[in-house]
Amino acid sequence: MGLPVFHDDMCEEDMDRMAASAVQASNFLKAISHEGRLMILCHLTTGEKSVTELEELLSARQAAVSQQLSRLRLEGLVTPRRDGKTIYYSLADDRPRKIMEVVYDLFCQED
Repeated sequence: MGLPVFHDDMCEEDMDRMAASAVQASNFLKAISHEGRLMILCHLTTGEKSVTELEELLSARQAAVSQQLSRLRLEGLVTPRRDGKTIYYSLADDRPRKIMEVVYDLFCQED
């Protein structure tokens, strides 16, 4: 799969579809453009975690973790599951995992 090829005779429908995709991509990238949210996604790539587990892994306060999870949830990147009083989060689909793999390859791998 490659990048799209733009040409002068693209129909308006194709351009509208590309513009809509650009909005979705922009919202996705904004949602992950915070180091706390990136770290949450990174931890969730290894499996479901409770809010308490994420607090401990991130050494962060519950309010801060909950705020970042709320944003990720709003953007459809994570899914909550309640078990009694405990809320667990997991990745909503494969998009965050794919992005985290690219981010890892670009910024975390040692050369």
